[in-house]
Amino acid sequence: MTDLANTAEQQTLQFVTYQVKDRVGYITLSRPEKRNALNFDVVTELKRAFAFAEEDEASKVIVLRAEGKVFCAGADLEYLQQLQENDYQENLLDSTHLMELFRAIYTLKKVVIAQVHGHAIAGGCGLAAICDFGFTVPEAKFGYTEVKIGFIPAIVKVFLLRKIGEARAKQLLLTGDLISAAQAEAFGLVNWVVPAEELEEQVFSFAKKLCAENSKQSMEVTKEMIARVQAMSLEDGLLYAAEMNAVARGSEDCQRGIAAFLNKEQIKW
Repeated sequence: MTDLANTAEQQTLQFVTYQVKDRVGYITLSRPEKRNALNFDVVTELKRAFAFAEEDEASKVIVLRAEGKVFCAGADLEYLQQLQENDYQENLLDSTHLMELFRAIYTLKKVVIAQVHGHAIAGGCGLAAICDFGFTVPEAKFGYTEVKIGFIPAIVKVFLLRKIGEARAKQLLLTGDLISAAQAEAFGLVNWVVPAEELEEQVFSFAKKLCAENSKQSMEVTKEMIARVQAMSLEDGLLYAAEMNAVARGSEDCQRGIAAFLNKEQIKW
């Protein structure tokens, strides 16, 4: 495994690390003593790490993971206390900061996989849900507890409605109750529940499968289309899809892939 510990970018990061192993980029929350809780600085570092990973030619698929017993406990309590002293403009700046992180992950050119080894609560559950795929362990709990402290799960709601639909989003966001990993899988928050001792290897194997079997360009465009088409009318969405279909046919990856298929050759992406 290679890392970027010696780069100027990595030297500025205290709570997040980025490493690459066989074209799989790992962004790791490294604040276990605070249960990887989020504050302005942690969000800043996550934004930097994802921006770096997106442009890093050494990685094709990104994994978001964490150190310690908890994946992410949401907002740092000390940080929440500080926010009570802020005025509206200061709070708007801070909430926009978090929004930009979620949007960056959702629209990242590369596929992002959540490797959830422990509880993912509030903003931490938002981080896990925003990823394109999610693996977790049976012991993990998930939920958005904001309403229990008089807060609101505002930003994550935009993405959650897209991912799991209104009925299930209401159940999670309005009750504030925690659910099991099995329930999270049933709801569509994560894709797979695997034994803890197999989590890392299964995530790596899945990421390697995407790297080896799928065109980087095709995954990027497909992910972008999924994000954009949902806001379009039926007619606009179909026209957009037809246009992108035509563009894809002329791409180098499509020409390579079709040629390999017709010649019964195993293509290496």
